[in-house]
Amino acid sequence: MMFTAIRERLRSRRTQLVLGLVLLLVLAGTIIGIATGGSTVTVSSRFVAGTPEHGKPVRLDTSLYLPETTPAPAVLLSQGFGGDKHSLDSEARSFAEHGYIAMTYSARGFGQSGGLVHFAAPGYEVSDGRLLIGQLAARTDVKRVDGRPQIATAGGSYGGALSLLIAAADTRVGAVAADITWNDLSHALFPNFAGTAPGVFKRLWAGQLFANAFPERGRPGVAGLSTTPPGQVGPLGCGRFAADVCAAYLGSASAGAPNAAMRQLMRQASPATVLGSITAPTLLTQGENDSLFPLSEADANARGLAAHHVPVRVVWRQGGHDLDVGGGTATSEAISWVGDVFAGSVPTTQRFRLSEQAGVVSAATGDASEQTLQSPGYPGIAGQPGRTRTVELDGPPQPVSAPADGSPAIITTIPGLGGISSRFDQALTLVPSAPGQTATFTSGKVSGGLLIAGQPKVRLAITTQTTRDVTLFAGLRDVAPDGTQTLPSQLVAPLRLTGMRPGVPRVVTVRLPSVVRNVQSGHRLALTVSTTDFAYAAAHNARNYTIALAGRTGAVTVPIGSGTAIAAGHPMAWLIVGALVCLLIGGAVAFVIIRRRLVLKSVPELAAVPVSIKSLVKEYAGGYRAVDDVSFQVERGQVLGLLGPNGAGKTTALRVLVGLITPTAGEVHVFGEPVVPGAPVLARVGAFIEGPGFLPHLTGRENLRLYWAATGRPEEDADFATALDIAGLGPSIDRRVRTYSHGMKQRLGIAQAMLGLPEVLVLDEPTNGLDPPQIAEMREVLQDYARTGRTVVVSSHLLAEVEQTCTHVVVMHKGRLVAAGSTVEIAGAGGVQLSVADPAEATRVLKEAGIEAELVPARRALEDVFLDLIGADE
Repeated sequence: MMFTAIRERLRSRRTQLVLGLVLLLVLAGTIIGIATGGSTVTVSSRFVAGTPEHGKPVRLDTSLYLPETTPAPAVLLSQGFGGDKHSLDSEARSFAEHGYIAMTYSARGFGQSGGLVHFAAPGYEVSDGRLLIGQLAARTDVKRVDGRPQIATAGGSYGGALSLLIAAADTRVGAVAADITWNDLSHALFPNFAGTAPGVFKRLWAGQLFANAFPERGRPGVAGLSTTPPGQVGPLGCGRFAADVCAAYLGSASAGAPNAAMRQLMRQASPATVLGSITAPTLLTQGENDSLFPLSEADANARGLAAHHVPVRVVWRQGGHDLDVGGGTATSEAISWVGDVFAGSVPTTQRFRLSEQAGVVSAATGDASEQTLQSPGYPGIAGQPGRTRTVELDGPPQPVSAPADGSPAIITTIPGLGGISSRFDQALTLVPSAPGQTATFTSGKVSGGLLIAGQPKVRLAITTQTTRDVTLFAGLRDVAPDGTQTLPSQLVAPLRLTGMRPGVPRVVTVRLPSVVRNVQSGHRLALTVSTTDFAYAAAHNARNYTIALAGRTGAVTVPIGSGTAIAAGHPMAWLIVGALVCLLIGGAVAFVIIRRRLVLKSVPELAAVPVSIKSLVKEYAGGYRAVDDVSFQVERGQVLGLLGPNGAGKTTALRVLVGLITPTAGEVHVFGEPVVPGAPVLARVGAFIEGPGFLPHLTGRENLRLYWAATGRPEEDADFATALDIAGLGPSIDRRVRTYSHGMKQRLGIAQAMLGLPEVLVLDEPTNGLDPPQIAEMREVLQDYARTGRTVVVSSHLLAEVEQTCTHVVVMHKGRLVAAGSTVEIAGAGGVQLSVADPAEATRVLKEAGIEAELVPARRALEDVFLDLIGADE
């Protein structure tokens, strides 16, 4: 009754909160509708003919966004790699709301479009773009000036390169807006690549790009359809890549250097080769947080276009591939730019904007402000003459070592996370550094502050001891008075030198990463030169180098940023947005606080209980209850088996237990602490739910180390030796995971869950893919693990194995608990009674006859009992 009353009270208050939040959202929608003028956008979708492939027709999935008033200028929006037309919906609506006809499409090989991925090939993706431009040009509602249709191309990353390539191939394109894209793909994926020099392979990013062309079968797409059209899968192991593209990548990734086929593919996909054919005024927006396509790529595009007298505007914005917080800025800049071009008001001189990531620090809050600076001309990443500053560095020559295969490696960035800047950098300080791999040279205190905006450079003397080539990674750090170091945007510059003579120093000019960083007065600069970096491929054999500053005194030359601070957006609009954000956040916080006070409380009397689940309910849309009023406890030293047929709710219950999803009702506690996503108590839990998930281009060992590094705990607490012993992969632990069988991935996943030897281990179907000897070995591992006082919870469909492994069992069926207890009790529940009416009387009679007897319940196999328990509903 008590729990019922609490739940009813919670439901009542939850209903009030939900209604309050709904009212806030309605108010927000009303205000936004008033602020935007309540514009109406009409959207329609259809398949159109693309470029045929191998003599077969190919369909492209397109959507058209029409504004209220036509005729209107048109814009063709191209997606990022791995996305589809749905990822462009917000950008297309923004264009349409500003009076443009916007067409989006899924590039061939993605979404519901047919064909295979040829990666921005002239004969395929670029040809598709020209066909779509032709469709827009033929529309009567597209505005014309002097008989010429007003059509622009726009996109980000892959879409940005396509926008430039299409504009070079089709003179009907009158304006271009390209965001966070590349100039030369070989420089982006193999930095320092030139001629016969192989460059340094950017393996993490290259692997992630390659993985984006692998469709997930059966996974619903945005439109509720499969992301894989029938018959649109490339060769085995290539996803939806065309065979030649796949072979070129695999060969180059294996060698760590681009082969001839890869060089040709990268060349044809590079705007650098066609800039001379572009005549349309072009906007280039580039992210300051981008370890894939850094600012230098936009700089090369800007210089190439300006050399052919094409009007260019350059914007360095916040975000990028590592942390795209500025996508909206790119869209608003693109809309403004296209409007200027079609209105005939493009400035004759370049304008340049940069977003200052770390502005003046507030004395009141300690937070760094952010502002946008605008200059009358684009200085380039090297800065304008006279706008550089030389900062003296100090430090003796320093020996450094490079381990074989670059392991262990220094971690500076992880694709998609690197741009979290100082927060990520500080988190990495918790990861044990690789000793002896880094040389550091430090400046004195910087006086007056220093706004670095571009590409610093420094001269170094490098000596190799044994090899004829050198691979290094250089970065420029901002060191605060308390010693805290920040690597701006987590960017390092790879350096590859060939033709070295052992023992003979070579003096080289190192161009450091292009960054924007406001170095406060009193801070120092630190140049770090390392032999490894986790994001890049490394040499197979160990090396030793000596790093020194060139000349008697070393110095780093940095370009200085300057300009006039400008406001972004209308003050009233920002006021409205700020008020809405405050209202929504306030409502959400109130909801969380009340819910926590009512339900999410610590329970001191359960502090010694590893797992306690009471009245757990998980309900999904439509009223379907995957888990319905389930309660059980798991004590220390127990191995609990969670049993039930498919759809019983086992995995859902485990997902709630480890904080992956929140329950609809009920209480879940681990050692007396409530479980919610991100709860601190989950650090005491190791989990393996719904199969393993690893980065396929990394080795098993690298995946384990990366996972543990993400926890922020010391490496010595991981107990890697135990985990590797559990995995039992032998030399295969150093193979890339993409080569693993399902069983090997399963073992690696279990080892990952056991890192740090958690007090509660939760495993979902851990024996899937294991052979009988491995299953027997896993049984011993789990039993030994529990004997140490830890707790194991496993779900399994192998009932005989559960009976041999588990001390206790919970049986679920159709979301409800049907039995719980020790394995002996559950199996004994089906025992066959003696035919004697009174067992006690039978025992007495036997004793009088001189026969000592003890009543033992008959026992059946757990499988038989299980079938009896669920059979009534089958």
